Amino acid sequence: MHVSVYFVPFLDSVHETVKIFKSIFPGKVLALHISKPQGLNTQWTVHIINCSAISPFQWHPFSITSAPGDDYLSVHIRTLGDWTSQLKYIFSQVCQPPSIEQSGLLRADIAHPRMPRLLIDGPYGAPAQDYKNYEVLLLVGLGIGATPLISIVKDVLNNIKQQKEIEAQTLVPNGVKRKSTFATKRAYFYWITREQGSFEWFRGVMNEVAENDLDGVIELHNYCTSVYEEGDARSALITMLQSINHAKNGVDVVSGTRVKTHFARPNWRNVFKHVAVKHPDQRVGVFYCGAHGLVGELKRLAQDFSRKTETKFDFHKENF
Repeated sequence: MHVSVYFVPFLDSVHETVKIFKSIFPGKVLALHISKPQGLNTQWTVHIINCSAISPFQWHPFSITSAPGDDYLSVHIRTLGDWTSQLKYIFSQVCQPPSIEQSGLLRADIAHPRMPRLLIDGPYGAPAQDYKNYEVLLLVGLGIGATPLISIVKDVLNNIKQQKEIEAQTLVPNGVKRKSTFATKRAYFYWITREQGSFEWFRGVMNEVAENDLDGVIELHNYCTSVYEEGDARSALITMLQSINHAKNGVDVVSGTRVKTHFARPNWRNVFKHVAVKHPDQRVGVFYCGAHGLVGELKRLAQDFSRKTETKFDFHKENF
């Protein structure tokens, strides 16, 4: 699907037309996959988007969900207001005819003569770009706030695959495999969402991690808060069906991914305790993106466990 997209770095006058090769409509989210102009640095950045068909004066920031090594730029935009609702409506009109798949996603890759024009300004730095300073990561995302953290997960995954290729092809003179220079050795990702349909947003990433991360570098935890917590009689049936299907087919019935979904909310003290026990004498980078209500609790726990254990936690708040 071709569209007039212009990258305007620092409001420069140089524009480059690129291609949107996929637009997806999972629930209330518009996901755009855009071909990346040569030389564009998208490492852990925010890009500001303008759609003149809506307003020539409004610019809105969005975190990217693609990794630096990807050959495309992706953003996931949730319809939370007038501007985002209109943007999704515009793309739904030009993407014809969208096919309804079993997953409930509407996908379109078809060219249309009346494409919307997008201006993209950036890149701008973001707190998540500091993640490479840590060997151990604790990533926490609420709802659509998972977008910048998914970018980190994808980059860790890309480096896992790249390292395997290097190890398979390259040996140092004594026959020992060359060690990775990539700092991150362990990542814990917690995604909390209320809507079951939200798991469609990043289903591909979840399955890719499950398929390629054979050494268990990335530990994924999905939580659906609209279901009663595990152990509650009201969720007993779905828990039983979930366990049976996952054991038989390797797929979670709630998320549709290989990652098993937990119910209700995580016990954050237990989460920090788990990481502290696993990684004594190490510094852990805690990156959170989501509603402000959880910031205080995560920050207090990071400080508390840093004082009382041998593990040090550095808290970072990401905006989206």
